[in-house]
Amino acid sequence: MRYFTTTLVLTLFASLYFSLSAQSLKVSDDQRYLLREDGTPFFWLGDTAWELFHRLDREEASMYLEDRASKGFTVIQAVVLAELDGLNTPNPYGDTPLANNDPTQPNEAYFEHVDFIVDKAEDLGIYIGMLPTWGDKFNKRWGVGPEVFTPENARVYGKFLGERYQDKPIVWILGGDRIPEEDEDFAIIRAMAEGLAEGDNNTHLMTYHPMGGRNSAEFFHADDWLDFNMFQSGHGEIDKPNYQVTKHNYALNPVKPTLDGEPCYEDHPINWKPENGWFDEDDVRQAAYWSMLAGAFGHTYGNHNIWQMWEEGREPVSSARTPWKEALDHPGAYQMGYMRQLFESRDFTELTPDPSLVVSNEGGDKHIAAARGTDFMMVYLPSGESVEIDARKISGKKINAWWFDPRTGDSVSLGKFKNNRTYAFRTPIAERDWVLIIDDASQTYSTPGQTFFGMNE
Repeated sequence: MRYFTTTLVLTLFASLYFSLSAQSLKVSDDQRYLLREDGTPFFWLGDTAWELFHRLDREEASMYLEDRASKGFTVIQAVVLAELDGLNTPNPYGDTPLANNDPTQPNEAYFEHVDFIVDKAEDLGIYIGMLPTWGDKFNKRWGVGPEVFTPENARVYGKFLGERYQDKPIVWILGGDRIPEEDEDFAIIRAMAEGLAEGDNNTHLMTYHPMGGRNSAEFFHADDWLDFNMFQSGHGEIDKPNYQVTKHNYALNPVKPTLDGEPCYEDHPINWKPENGWFDEDDVRQAAYWSMLAGAFGHTYGNHNIWQMWEEGREPVSSARTPWKEALDHPGAYQMGYMRQLFESRDFTELTPDPSLVVSNEGGDKHIAAARGTDFMMVYLPSGESVEIDARKISGKKINAWWFDPRTGDSVSLGKFKNNRTYAFRTPIAERDWVLIIDDASQTYSTPGQTFFGMNE
């Protein structure tokens, strides 16, 4: 059986479903996941659109957001004081964000454009993961800068943003591809967090986006303002084992939710060198499933052309090569929506990482990720293997088994089995990734992935 995902169908279902998502978000009681105010689970499916406020006009921003809503994205990560000379190069309407590059003097015209984009996202049921600033404005290790923040003006600026967007679907993301290195850096971040909390009356969750290969937990895990951890597995190597960071964060005390907020970008040169090849949708999927089944509460996708909104006539950053409007339809973006379909077809907040579900495997040399709930389990096989699985750790005298194709969102039923011994399963096609789903047969689970995004042909 095959499922299709047209923009019309996706937008219709997204508009119905996402009416829930304007609610404030909170951390679940077990500190592992995010929930809406009414207690329904929230699946973070992010996209990095760092230059959204800075480079796109309103028509373009609307088109971008409508596209991402149609593909199932729930969070757009965007920067107010943007990376690419965001202080001194104006937006499409000729406005820069600050008078005299002073964080205490915001330019109303610039922020009216930000308002428009935030409002449009809200209409579509999308949260904005709002970075108040890119990190070069407080730690210019590289980039354009200039450094403009002090602890004093960071608090004032944070309060301004908090008050302005208090009633909007926002998650605050501090940092911006930098780590704090000096005492003043820590003081700036903490003061900005205090200002945001004062301004929005503690309405919104907060996290921290570090530079590549680093983790918010290294710096702020014990801080009360940090509601969940974010790490950046980055763009430096193929088969980066991001699941190891997820596993590390999952084991920390106090317990906090965690996710990979910037993994390898689709269509990004490996280690920034085109001669090494380019990350593609296979790399994107692997990073996503590895992290999710290691205990992440969601995942962020990225496309190298989209974060910078590259198009002909603009200087490409790090060999960007595809106009951003064309890159919107790269296969990885659709496949992230299929992943969300899969996890939402079961109660993903029940998942607990459990490598012991895999008794043995043959034919694959990559990490196999496995997790289980009370009455279901998921196993990600990245390169096509034969695996022996022990499903007796989930409930049920009988079990149903499925192969889920993460490239297409299709599922293949393997039938029903007694849950009294281990079973061997071989992927339908070798050397391709698959997800094995096993359910307690007494439950009424739908076909994996068959949720509001898909319709039967």
